[in-house]
Amino acid sequence: MLILILSISIVLLDQASKCLILSGLPLHGQAPVIPGFFHIVHVHNTGAAWGMLEGYNACLIGLSVVILVAMLMFRRSIMGDAVTNRIAAGLIVGGIVGNLFDRLRFGYVVDFVDFHIGNSHFPAFNVADSAICVGAGLYILFQVIAPETEQSKDAASQ
Repeated sequence: MLILILSISIVLLDQASKCLILSGLPLHGQAPVIPGFFHIVHVHNTGAAWGMLEGYNACLIGLSVVILVAMLMFRRSIMGDAVTNRIAAGLIVGGIVGNLFDRLRFGYVVDFVDFHIGNSHFPAFNVADSAICVGAGLYILFQVIAPETEQSKDAASQ
């Protein structure tokens, strides 16, 4: 249930934020929040993270569906059932679904969070991207910090 609630929350937050961007900022427009560091922008990404695989929307849709199906079918055997793993899975699933909705509706993903540090620029991203990265990071972190604890929780809950 935790995975479902978290996934739905991420999808709703992601889609609501993208709706605000689509209705409030023209394509390629920007609104500085902290000038020179953090801007809200409106860009369309036909690729994956950092614009990789640009123009391969159909492949990215297929990959998203395959990953979602694999997570639904094999999550417990791959990730276990510890609370931290369920949180990670909920974030990842919510993020994948949020971006999948964009790809199916528009043929691209709406990105809007934009950071600059000096002359360096981090590619724009969105709530779904953040959820995927945080979920994957949490999963890795908890496997490194306490893999035995997570496995023992899984065994105890079965």
